[in-house]
Amino acid sequence: MSFQQTLHDVQHKLKDNQLDGWLLYDFRRSNPLACQFLEIAPETNLTRRFFYLIPQIGSPIKIISIIESHLLDHLPGEKLTYRSWPELEGHLARLLSDKKQVAMEYSPRNAIPAISKVDAGTIEMIRSYGIEVMSSADLLQSYTSTWTAFQLQTHRNALKILEESAQLAWKLIADKLSTSQKVTEYDVQQFLLNCMKEKGCITSDPPICAVNAHSANPHYTPDAKHFAEIRPGDFILIDLWCKQNITHAVYADITQVGVAAETPTMWQQTIFSVVKEARDATTRFIHENIENNLPVMGWEADQVSRDVITEAGFGNFFIHRTGHNIGEEDHGPGAHLDNLETHDERLLLPETCFSIEPGIYLPNEFGVRLEYDVFIHPDRRVEVTGNVQNSLICLGEYK
Repeated sequence: MSFQQTLHDVQHKLKDNQLDGWLLYDFRRSNPLACQFLEIAPETNLTRRFFYLIPQIGSPIKIISIIESHLLDHLPGEKLTYRSWPELEGHLARLLSDKKQVAMEYSPRNAIPAISKVDAGTIEMIRSYGIEVMSSADLLQSYTSTWTAFQLQTHRNALKILEESAQLAWKLIADKLSTSQKVTEYDVQQFLLNCMKEKGCITSDPPICAVNAHSANPHYTPDAKHFAEIRPGDFILIDLWCKQNITHAVYADITQVGVAAETPTMWQQTIFSVVKEARDATTRFIHENIENNLPVMGWEADQVSRDVITEAGFGNFFIHRTGHNIGEEDHGPGAHLDNLETHDERLLLPETCFSIEPGIYLPNEFGVRLEYDVFIHPDRRVEVTGNVQNSLICLGEYK
């Protein structure tokens, strides 16, 4: 979609939402979402404040420092330059004089921190002109979080590499234990990194291999100095994510759990079964609603998962959101499945992807997290893209 087509689409959405305009603002990349939407190259030097108003009707208006008057030349619209702060505020006052409501990258009460990119002082200034500032949250994700067919394919490619790498990691652990060789969390982490690198992938952070009590810490990560040895009978969690090292590739993100034993304990199986039911119930809820053209907010999907775990008696041990948006960053800017850390009222949109990864974390024992990724197709078909784990991985009994 060309930017001109995007503008036309934005103006339709503004009309549907009864908004007078969308006011995009940035200062030194304080608002990366605006920079992404406005197609400002990463290498562009941004040192002064700018505004870009997309009105519901008519052409956009740019307000730019005279020092960087060229900044938005790649975008349509009239250009207004300023030298001083009174000139800047004068332009804004005149520009907004006939407006009542405008969207900005703002979230009431900071309910969605990922969207709250415009500072309080700037919000105060816009409100001083009699403007009601509304959140651009749902508007924005239509343009910063949707995938192209090319990106979906890069996700599938990355997912295949993750699944193959995880399978090799489990085999590595089994082979080491069966021959009484030492193997550690850090060994497995580095093995996974090498697997991804050899396949042309990159990752934002090293993968997680966590045994026993370490797996009860959702963000535990071994390093060269801090790690545990993996021993027969241990509970093991492996979480890994990557994307292809090419422009505009997107991430895949999975988690698997298993035991270095022939069978899990009844306690391990009980926890696994509750987490699996939470994952599956959330997936069913999204599937049934989205495919029947019913809206689903991120918090609603989270609550389904949370209710299952709470009703089983483990609500206090589910200590993170159910899932996160996925894009060119592993934790993307779109709707998260979250009614714990935030109350995410953004809609799950077609052409977006997100993880479903409920978990139960028992301190000083172990933690179970099951994670796969879900993509909503343009026709609202809901697809789990892979890594559907329905039973604990058992590596066999090792003496």
